[in-house]
Amino acid sequence: MIKIIEKYEIIDLIKGAISEDMEGYGDITSKYLIPDKNISSAYIICKEPEGAVLSGLDIAVYICEEIDPMISIKFLSDDGASLDNMEGICDIKGPAASILKAERTSLNFIQHMSGIASLTNRFVKIAAPFGVKIADTRKTKPMLRKVEKYAVLCGGGHNHRFGLFDGVLIKDNHIAAAGGVLEAINSIRTNVPHTVRIEIEIKDFDELDLAIKGKADIIMLDNMSPEDMAKAVKIIRGKQEETIIEASGNVNLKTLEDICKTGIDVVSVGALTHSAPAIDFSLEFE
Repeated sequence: MIKIIEKYEIIDLIKGAISEDMEGYGDITSKYLIPDKNISSAYIICKEPEGAVLSGLDIAVYICEEIDPMISIKFLSDDGASLDNMEGICDIKGPAASILKAERTSLNFIQHMSGIASLTNRFVKIAAPFGVKIADTRKTKPMLRKVEKYAVLCGGGHNHRFGLFDGVLIKDNHIAAAGGVLEAINSIRTNVPHTVRIEIEIKDFDELDLAIKGKADIIMLDNMSPEDMAKAVKIIRGKQEETIIEASGNVNLKTLEDICKTGIDVVSVGALTHSAPAIDFSLEFE
């Protein structure tokens, strides 16, 4: 079940997006063109030729609520659903001017988030037969991390750590600053609570041996070839069967299957959030 984003979690983002579009002056086109009492019906459709996975519909509702509580929305689909070309996702009714104020901001979120969900789902479908999880990264647009990571869930993916505050991931620069792989692991283990898993990124077999010696809970194989990944997985499984093995770097839809065949547990993909193309949606008045 996909976790729902509650309004209170993103209310500042929503208010900021609305303000960005109206800057305190409102929609001057609709203001001088459409009487306040005009009630209209509209709908939103997916216009992507190959279909899409929906994400962001709840956020569109929150936007409409902020602009005008008189706008009502009837869901025809739910976040996480697969959509066909020209399929409707909701029916809308309310003051025409208010619907027009909400239109672009709502569509911007739906298009962006559905793009992430749809790309994630393509990765998930390739990885699923191998029992491999697809996870996101922190490579998100500033201030949009919560909605982008939610969109990954809508596409069937998994969330990696949300930020620097909720997970230990020792990367190459941490290793350099600490003086080595073992030094970094031992120092972290001394200071963090025993309930926190320790993950370390390694780039070669020398670092792998040290990560195993340090008993890292999660080992990330960074930018390794599938052949080296398979070799690394065999080494890790032979010594620490319970260790979670993650692959990252140079992951795309063409390389994913070969990576999954190596026996890793998780693949983290930055492209899910930093490179997903927007999905075409349109709001139409009846």
